Amino acid sequence: MTISITPERSSLLWEPPEEGINHSHIKAFADFADQPLFPYERLHRWSISRLDEFWSKVWDYAGVIGEKGGSVYTPASSMPDAQWFPNAQLNFAENLLRGSLDRTVAYEANENGVSSRITLGELKEAVAKAQQGLKNLGVKKGDCVAGITTNDIQGLTALIATASLGAIWTSCSPDFGTKGILDRIGQVQPKVLIASLQYQYKEKPFNIREKVKETAENLEGLTAVITLSGELDVPGTETLTWDNLCSNNASEPLFTPTAFNDPLYILYTSGTTGLPKAIVHSAGGTLLQHVKEHQLHCDVQKDDVLFWYTNTAWMMYPWLVSGLASGAALLLYDGSPVRSDNLSHLWDIADEVGVTHFGTSPKYLETLAKSSIQLKDSHSLSRLKSILSCGAPLAPEQYDWVYQTIKEDFFLASISGGTEIIGCFVMGSPVHPVKRGEIACKALGMAVDALDERGASVYGEKADLVCTQPFPSMPITFFGEGGDERYRKSYFSKRPGIWTHGDFAEQTIDESFIIYGRADTTLNPGGVRIGTAEIYRAVDHIQEVEDSIVFGLPKENDEEIILCVVTDKLSEELAKNIRKKIRATASPRHVPKRIYQVTDIPHTINGKKVEGAAKTAALGKTVSNEASLRNPASLQSYRQITEKEFV
Repeated sequence: MTISITPERSSLLWEPPEEGINHSHIKAFADFADQPLFPYERLHRWSISRLDEFWSKVWDYAGVIGEKGGSVYTPASSMPDAQWFPNAQLNFAENLLRGSLDRTVAYEANENGVSSRITLGELKEAVAKAQQGLKNLGVKKGDCVAGITTNDIQGLTALIATASLGAIWTSCSPDFGTKGILDRIGQVQPKVLIASLQYQYKEKPFNIREKVKETAENLEGLTAVITLSGELDVPGTETLTWDNLCSNNASEPLFTPTAFNDPLYILYTSGTTGLPKAIVHSAGGTLLQHVKEHQLHCDVQKDDVLFWYTNTAWMMYPWLVSGLASGAALLLYDGSPVRSDNLSHLWDIADEVGVTHFGTSPKYLETLAKSSIQLKDSHSLSRLKSILSCGAPLAPEQYDWVYQTIKEDFFLASISGGTEIIGCFVMGSPVHPVKRGEIACKALGMAVDALDERGASVYGEKADLVCTQPFPSMPITFFGEGGDERYRKSYFSKRPGIWTHGDFAEQTIDESFIIYGRADTTLNPGGVRIGTAEIYRAVDHIQEVEDSIVFGLPKENDEEIILCVVTDKLSEELAKNIRKKIRATASPRHVPKRIYQVTDIPHTINGKKVEGAAKTAALGKTVSNEASLRNPASLQSYRQITEKEFV
């Protein structure tokens, strides 16, 4: 990718048009709440200082179906003990299955293109039949149903049918290994397992019958297995196909009322430092957080088409599913984002179905940029209103590339949050200008700050990303023994009473944010904290470098920066260019002492680089949970790496 950036170039890339502001959800919400929209900082302060008023208005504005009850928020001595809507009753699935019965609510697509679509009326009937089938298997409120499912309409139906009963949904992607699946759903002892028996990736089919069978045989308390593609025999466990499950006369789903804080989802952390944490999220908290983010920050309108490239294991999958509650249709895609003969495959589909919100990652955008693709010339994208990105910090140069290459008149939003909150701390909005390298604003209702080691709020400095007030989508608990204690230790041990998220961030004087990466992967040469994202920003745009990872290794009471790159040939000239780019883009302190050539970079199943695993392997130690890696064999490149040649 070759983009010329001069130091004096304005950082402003897009400004919202007045018409767009006036027709936005966030403007309508501000009017509804009788609050001025501008300055946004005032609206945000109101949202975190009047928590009961704000979240009550979100419920009303979004038209949440249910009984809100008389109480909204009861503060407590600690953030996790705060109570939200203690008298409310609702059903999450009922809030998804709303609107005109003839509207399209989901498109299904894969590596071969768009394969099907479904209307709300058809989805409701499918949910009703799946719901009745689950009832016949004894599934009731509070039970757990697990999925090893692809991102398609059947998987969506299974999730909604589970939620309609007040039961709990948890899922893994079919590309997980058996141990990776058992490390996750094995913790929560599901009553029923719903599983795909095959999937496709990079135009290659995968049969996972034996993996599903082995998983089922090792799940304690499992009573039934439902297969989505073919038949399977699991000795000692009732097995039936999806068609068998849905072979009944039900046509209209019934909705079991739940309390606001009743469990809906169990999600899992990456598990790269041990057994994945099983995080329990509430029905009401998930719904309210998502309608706020979709409508107020992403401006998802009725009949928009929402897409996020995700598998069913990542938190962006339930985030995508909740788009139904805002009246959007979903694009459900399963497979590789690119074909061997077509890098723009996802954009072909986006044009075909009229995607308005395209959710992706910096890695995917980097792949496109290195190919010199020009989507402006090849695709209409007439309905595209926003590109959303998360999973890693979006580099400033990528902001430029998106506006130069994809579309000029729309808002690009890098967003950041986590599985732990099933949502975001900082986001964009349709009323904020887009500035290169910056996340536009603190999310409404989220008391976000950047605190230094003194616990002082700082601007223009790298510090810990924190949240100082409760919010509805905080976890209920971590599943399993000692869950409450483990939850509090994870996020409140560093600063009692304040959620410390574990991200390294900078708050600008405009109250936008720059994320530098995870605090636990922060480098510290010479006692100066450096975010790994600052190095990736330089390296990832070098044409000869396919992928890279950076970590620190101890040396004489200090730390050396080690950079490992995947490239055809690591020459002296390439190493010199890498160091020059890092020095110019970041600083001399960021320049790695040693650069090694490796064959692969360790990633989680969801595509995140795992610096900790690479460092642990380089130190000659045992990586605690290789099952959480998409490519555990990659670690072989790092063992005894210090004895290998470097440049």
